[in-house]
Amino acid sequence: MAFTLAADLRAEVGESPVWDARRGVIWMVDITARAVIRFDPRDGATRRIPVPEVCGSLALCRSGTLLVAQRASVIRLDPDSGAITPFATMAGEPAHNRLNDGKVGPDGCFWVGSMDDRPEKEATGILWRVRPDGVVERRRDGLVVSNGLAWSPDGTRIWHSDSRRAVLDIADFDAATGAIGGWRRVMTLDEATGRPDGAAMDADGHYWSAGVSAGRINVISAEGRILRHMPFPVPAPTMPCFTGPDLRTVFVTSLSRGKDEATIAAHPTLGGLFRGDGLDQGAPVTDFAD
Repeated sequence: MAFTLAADLRAEVGESPVWDARRGVIWMVDITARAVIRFDPRDGATRRIPVPEVCGSLALCRSGTLLVAQRASVIRLDPDSGAITPFATMAGEPAHNRLNDGKVGPDGCFWVGSMDDRPEKEATGILWRVRPDGVVERRRDGLVVSNGLAWSPDGTRIWHSDSRRAVLDIADFDAATGAIGGWRRVMTLDEATGRPDGAAMDADGHYWSAGVSAGRINVISAEGRILRHMPFPVPAPTMPCFTGPDLRTVFVTSLSRGKDEATIAAHPTLGGLFRGDGLDQGAPVTDFAD
């Protein structure tokens, strides 16, 4: 199976694609360019919506609005009008951190993790749970680059990676309360197999991880085994997302920031949005329960 270019976005750090079934579009962010992007797979149309700060991830709300994770806060964005309102603040987030990967869990809350944004990174990242009433709960500490949030199809397990450490952890999850059981390490990857970036879950409970350092998508079992891997057209895929009426079309974001001139010349579509068809069926992602 080959991924093909769907949109030549030239994103600096394309991330967090989310399927909006009602509108039939994909939402994503360009983190360092401070933009939310709307892509319509029916005609290829794109639209950029500027936001005030770097934006690590986003979530689709039942109301049709979006939650956008900024440096240390979450805003609500009306994508039709462009109106922005504050929603939540991460009290206690270190000043050198920024929010990164996020996703709505089966509890209807927005889970978002932070990362040390300095060149020499330390384990200052935090995993947060943002409730529909705007209350923020601190759920995990000691992360370097929080990433790869996903849940098993039945909502009983949470998956979470740390990109800098190249590790993948799983814990039991209570969808009724958002409670997390003990974390257990299921896998350690490397540069060659692909440091784990953003991820998605398929209907069989397999974890699709963007191997950002290896130019490939890894499909991983709950036992920590790479079941298969798919080569990617550019060196730095960042996050897959299952889309379409049957959730069998995968779109994957990528980044161009930090790549040298030779790499960009060899891969001019770095930062693009890519599409793969005829793949496994994805597990649906819950909307934020506002």
